[in-house]
Amino acid sequence: MRRCGALALLLFPLPVLAAGGGVVGENLLWLALILMSARLFAPLAQRVGFPAVLGELLLGVVLGNLSLLGLHLFDTIARDPIIAFIAELGVIVLLLQIGLETRLADLIKVGPRAFAVGCLGIVAPFLLGAFVVGPWLLPGLSPNAYLFLGATLAATSVGITGRVFRDMGKLDTPAARIVLGAAVIDDVLGLVILAVVSSLVTAGSVSVGEVGWIVAEAVLFLGGSIWLGRLIAPHSSKWLARLDAGPSMLFAQVLATGLALAWLAHAMGLAPIIGAFAAGLLFEPVFLRDFDQPAIVREIEPLLPAEAPGLAERLRPILLRHAGHQHEHMIEPIGYFFVPVFFVLTGMQVDLETLADPAVLGIGIGVTVAAIAGKLLAGLAAGSAGKWLVGWGMVPRGEVGLIFAMVGKQLGVMNEAMFSVIVIMVILTTMITPPVLTVLMRRRG
Repeated sequence: MRRCGALALLLFPLPVLAAGGGVVGENLLWLALILMSARLFAPLAQRVGFPAVLGELLLGVVLGNLSLLGLHLFDTIARDPIIAFIAELGVIVLLLQIGLETRLADLIKVGPRAFAVGCLGIVAPFLLGAFVVGPWLLPGLSPNAYLFLGATLAATSVGITGRVFRDMGKLDTPAARIVLGAAVIDDVLGLVILAVVSSLVTAGSVSVGEVGWIVAEAVLFLGGSIWLGRLIAPHSSKWLARLDAGPSMLFAQVLATGLALAWLAHAMGLAPIIGAFAAGLLFEPVFLRDFDQPAIVREIEPLLPAEAPGLAERLRPILLRHAGHQHEHMIEPIGYFFVPVFFVLTGMQVDLETLADPAVLGIGIGVTVAAIAGKLLAGLAAGSAGKWLVGWGMVPRGEVGLIFAMVGKQLGVMNEAMFSVIVIMVILTTMITPPVLTVLMRRRG
């Protein structure tokens, strides 16, 4: 009741403030509302045993559909370019955090399995959507429409799964590493499929050279940025530490690298989040030893009892090991601001009116079953890391599925009915995955 009262107090002044605030003023108010409401909803989700991200997604669904009750205060938020940009920064910061908490050596260990999961996670749902479920549930459409349906089912949104693993402290598990590695491969292959299908629609054909160039660009970016970055990172860190060994320089270096590689990935046609994840992999704690990490030791040593002179030396390795990961903790506060905006805005894209037509809803559920089945098949390649856990980790489509669907709609091969079906599939896969992953991880301990 107290949380409901707090939310009511937040909502009460909206008509007055929004009326005279202008575009910037309204955006400030929306951001304040999203941040505080997310913090109120997230603990509610955690109390019933689900991750905070589910509370943020459900909050977005509620805010985005208040118009059904005659409240149109939030209709402009989901389409506001400023809020959309902040949300995009949110998912970039999230993947940068995940990259910082992931060791490249651990990712390489699961490389072959991640590659198998990523490939199977693209091929199985694409074939199910394009050649089985599409013609069966949506008869009479063009072959190109079915190809786009298959491409949409092949997409994966790693942001939601990554947040669940991170919230539960499971990023260091083999299952999480496989999902993260597979998501990178998934993004590359998904880009290839989208480019091929789009070319078939617009030009009627696609050349092997075009496909090869897309793959080469993706491999060049991923391999080149990580290889070159890890060569440069120790030297750049040492040089920057000479200018300023304080935490502000370390923060600027890590965040600027994440944003720069996200931009480079976008410029090369990849998802920006892949660039942010790659940037996080560049910064091993040993590369940052020139920054003022021993300061924590100097602060604690005077607090130790004088009758235990050797205690400081025994504690020093533990304290330094903790300080060695300070670059991970420094990004945390900025994530508290940006990341919830992304998940709330994702939830606001859900149009509950789409569920009003029983026929469309039934077809949407059928397509959702196929979408889940295709990714669960990919989990078979995970081996002992956990077939179900990895498979479900690949299930959410999120904003990636909507982007694929929008491309098909813009090219004129996807009608409103098929688009509504895809929206239902995106809603269900996005909402189902967090609680299922939570249950599976608790069972594995």
